[in-house]
Amino acid sequence: MSRIGKQPVSVPAGVDVTIDGQNVSVKGPKGTLELTVAEPITVARNEDGAIVVTRPDDERHNRSLHGLSRTLVANLVTGVTEGYTTKMEIFGVGYRVQLKGSNLEFALGYSHPVVIEAPEGITFAVQAPTKFTVSGIDKQKVGQISANIRRLRRPDPYKGKGVRYEGEQIRRKVGKTGK
Repeated sequence: MSRIGKQPVSVPAGVDVTIDGQNVSVKGPKGTLELTVAEPITVARNEDGAIVVTRPDDERHNRSLHGLSRTLVANLVTGVTEGYTTKMEIFGVGYRVQLKGSNLEFALGYSHPVVIEAPEGITFAVQAPTKFTVSGIDKQKVGQISANIRRLRRPDPYKGKGVRYEGEQIRRKVGKTGK
């Protein structure tokens, strides 16, 4: 049995979980999230109130979906209670970010400023002209928006300039040597 999949997902106080067939809806203090679990996997509540994810057999496909489904359900519960935040930073001369309403405006060395609009459920915060955070209750959405922002100006392997996750180590290359 999947080591991740067989662990029950504990439901903290203040979180309501509704299971309707393959649909799981989690409502908490930060909002509501929904998930449709893949077909052979079943989701139920046990006598302790925890969420249990089970699979019908040990077929390879079902084993892989088992752990995935349990983790996705756990991410829903964590999202509506704590939320998710990605811290990012910008390196480079003249590179900066500022908050315009609910949108982020970047100066990344292009001839024009780059504006990223905040999708529903995502909030941006700017701590300094080179540090900002992406926050929300949906882990997948927070990660995707962060990756899209990083893609605007990937970190350069020669000088290290660009947008990166906080604490990310950039593999540096040695430049050409002059004669």
